[in-house]
Amino acid sequence: MNHDKEFEYLCVDDFLGDIIYTRALTTAFETGLIDALIRSKSLLYQSLMEKKGEDNRGMRLLLDLLQVNRIIDNCDGAISLTEEFVHALKFRDLLELKCALANLAAHDFLDHFSDLIYRPDQFFHEAKFFRLFSYDRCFSRSKEDYETTKRWMRITTTLTKYESLVCMKYYDFGRHKRILDIGGNSGEFVLQICRKYPELQAAVFDLPLVCDIAEEHIQCEAESKRISFAQGNALNDTLPGGFDLITFKSMLHDWPEKEAAQFIKNASQSLTPGGVLLIFERESIAALRESLSYSMLPFLLFTHFFRLPTFYEKQLEGLDFQDITVTKISLDTQFFIVMAKKKL
Repeated sequence: MNHDKEFEYLCVDDFLGDIIYTRALTTAFETGLIDALIRSKSLLYQSLMEKKGEDNRGMRLLLDLLQVNRIIDNCDGAISLTEEFVHALKFRDLLELKCALANLAAHDFLDHFSDLIYRPDQFFHEAKFFRLFSYDRCFSRSKEDYETTKRWMRITTTLTKYESLVCMKYYDFGRHKRILDIGGNSGEFVLQICRKYPELQAAVFDLPLVCDIAEEHIQCEAESKRISFAQGNALNDTLPGGFDLITFKSMLHDWPEKEAAQFIKNASQSLTPGGVLLIFERESIAALRESLSYSMLPFLLFTHFFRLPTFYEKQLEGLDFQDITVTKISLDTQFFIVMAKKKL
């Protein structure tokens, strides 16, 4: 894909092309080999072989796979990380996350792909990947629910940390004074925005346990004084008002069309006249006509969730909005921003 070259973090996908090389990289992280190479700059090939004793065939295979995948160089028996992989390590949290997610998603892809195509309801029932995201456990404050919720929030927070940079390139948040992020999760999206725009005030509306964990996430940040959290269910509860920008960042795809439309309707009622509603989402994977890397496997499992922007345009056209625009962005997959202004 001819993705936007401005965003350096996209380079992590260059090392996650297929299952074999990605699993080898995961092992290199798991066993501490990558960290050892970071500390020592280089290690002797022979010393690595000797650590495995007489049967060093496994280590030889691992090093060969890493070398083919441009993660390590072998210069006269001295093993070191390549310059391009060292660059990718600037985004290590994203790199390791994508490794883990792809390896987890692979089990569902291999075992249940036919269900994904022909029996999606059965697929969602069988797939273990979706059990990561247990939104129904975000209302109690038990230790188990806390750990479960915090686990999937780490995933969404890491993705948002980088994807927010994209949204800020294509939309000027400095036009606004108060932003409400519905389903804003850990608050990472508004945190990144508030860092860039020091005059902006932000609020996040999300489920109770999510808000508790989100407050922990941003409590040490200087911007935390400008970010508040409102707990509730955005489908049924009254949203706070007085915002000239309301955002949905990677949230609406989680819901069927009826619920997604209701979220947008509720947001429109909370938005001040002349304010903007902004939707930032991945586009339907089925719309692609290019090959996908192994790192995209988790998103492929969301085939029945991601939509084309026309769905959101239609919802906004039926409400009190004008100046509806769509901006498409090529990243690891296609993204889009739908924006609309509420009539005065």
